[in-house]
Amino acid sequence: MHQTLSPDRPAAPRATRAQFVGEDDKAMLRAARDLTKGLGEAKASVYWPDMLISALLGYAGIAVAIAAASVAVKLAAGLVAALALYRALMFIHELTHIHRDALPGFRTAWNLMVGIPMLTPSFMYEGVHVIHHKRTQYGTVEDPEYLPLALMKPWSLPLFVAVAMLLPVALILRFGVLYPLGLLVPPLRTFVWERFSSLSINPEFRRRAPEGEFAGRVRWQEAGASLWAIALIASVFVFGWEPLATALAILSLAAVLNQLRTLVAHLWENEGEAMTVTAQFLDSVNVPPPGLVAEIWAPVGLRYHALHHLMPSMPYHDLPEAHRRLARELGVGSTYEGANHPGMLVLVARIAKSTMGRRA
Repeated sequence: MHQTLSPDRPAAPRATRAQFVGEDDKAMLRAARDLTKGLGEAKASVYWPDMLISALLGYAGIAVAIAAASVAVKLAAGLVAALALYRALMFIHELTHIHRDALPGFRTAWNLMVGIPMLTPSFMYEGVHVIHHKRTQYGTVEDPEYLPLALMKPWSLPLFVAVAMLLPVALILRFGVLYPLGLLVPPLRTFVWERFSSLSINPEFRRRAPEGEFAGRVRWQEAGASLWAIALIASVFVFGWEPLATALAILSLAAVLNQLRTLVAHLWENEGEAMTVTAQFLDSVNVPPPGLVAEIWAPVGLRYHALHHLMPSMPYHDLPEAHRRLARELGVGSTYEGANHPGMLVLVARIAKSTMGRRA
């Protein structure tokens, strides 16, 4: 039932991860299941136009940024390109969760249009991101996508964001240099696969060798990305360094934006213990409306990241409606409200304040 506050009654304290480390809020989990009936089908009429328009707009922006003589036009086109390609790239998150038979051809088309050109084919997330959602592995040392950032030293936050600027160059080296060399030197191939073949932030994570049908997908995606990376390196000798440098600067901006989003996707307060689903939810972040800015820095449903941890298979286009139903039914002061936050700056300040209490 929806709850309201009387003018003379103080707001209930926000629910926290620590309250639910040992036991779930079963009423909220039931509500999440019951209130979202009728949602959950990935709609091709939403996915395809969104992805295609985002990718084409991004590449058009890169072309304009390279060709324009005006610095102002270059900057404007570069910003549009970075935001559009960032949105297109975030569909990699959807690919790890939608059913394999949903949206026929979408995974292949995305890899050809976005994953390989941006040197981030879907194998770098598939088979890795699912570990982040496992009940007993989320937030532990086995989670490839978790670091206790709020419990680390103050310098760790700026370093965490700044390192993303180097990602496009690192990907060119990974696919254009290390992959071909690995075909000749098997130990190098193993090393590259274990350490540089996943979009992970946990430096202790080591990826297992691919198996079965997935290994076949890895082969063609990796070969395609390698050929594209080699072509980019070779382009410097044909067109000079400026076109490639412009494109890499745009992709660096997209990478930094994604790293900032990652920084506020969770509260990063877990010290390595396994948690209940409710605790995982409250360690994650929703930035719901009415604010519009979150739709830019957390596109394709990622502004509902906590809700996504409750219902990982929910398509991004259904998350806003799922959130409205749960917020309306569970109301103010509920456990569900505990994962809702006002915006990026507040979240960054919270994590930064936590790190300031630790000696550099």
